Amino acid sequence: MKQLVTAANFAKVAQYADLFKQGMVCTVLLSALTVFFGFLLGLLLAVMRLSSVQPFRFFSVTRDGHFREQGFLFHLSRFNPLSLLATAYVEVFRATPMLVQLWLVYFLLFDKSVIDLPKTTLFGFIRLERFIPGVVALALNSGAYLAEIIRAGIQSIDGGQSEAARSLGLSKKQTLRSVILPPAIKNTLPAIANEFVTIIKESSITYTIGVQDIMSAVNDIKGATYVIIEPLIVATVLYFCLTFPTSKIIAYFERRMSRGDRR
Repeated sequence: MKQLVTAANFAKVAQYADLFKQGMVCTVLLSALTVFFGFLLGLLLAVMRLSSVQPFRFFSVTRDGHFREQGFLFHLSRFNPLSLLATAYVEVFRATPMLVQLWLVYFLLFDKSVIDLPKTTLFGFIRLERFIPGVVALALNSGAYLAEIIRAGIQSIDGGQSEAARSLGLSKKQTLRSVILPPAIKNTLPAIANEFVTIIKESSITYTIGVQDIMSAVNDIKGATYVIIEPLIVATVLYFCLTFPTSKIIAYFERRMSRGDRR
């Protein structure tokens, strides 16, 4: 028999409003930390993918001084281990389910024999031994997507800017830090902010390892009242209240930034 949506059930759910408030705080904090650490990881991966580290470059020249154009040694001379590692990381994390990654991080990396986190709480209700693995798993996943966003932003910068910086005597590191990255990050800010909205929704999966987010509140209320539809409706409204205004704010700033570029 299907469960009907009733006012009486909503009244039962209202008694657990504090759980939803705590879940919202946890969800926002989880998403913000995920995007922050995911951005740092994505920036590192993007730079690795665009790096020109070729330890076997000397194989590109034959003994008589000519450049190779084919063959094993030619391909070996172009081998870039940093780019290969970053590409493999991005492809693996983008091609595997988030739930699998979350459980691997929680049950493998944060096993007591590997990393034993202290059983303490933040704000009195966020259990760090569950929260930190959730942040790590989401950040590892988000970093793979942000890496592609940042890489596209870097590649969108006109190559003439790099040449001008090098002609002024700047090193590759200085050129990247002072000339390439600032406009590249500016160009990718809307996409990075949209990733924050995406993470707010995807963070709901962390309730499976005990993170006290909005879906965890739904699960607790279901166990206490045997009511499921009404808590899910409340959770839907809360996620909408978090994501919809955020997406509109992002769109507003994106329009402002594009107007400034046109000037």
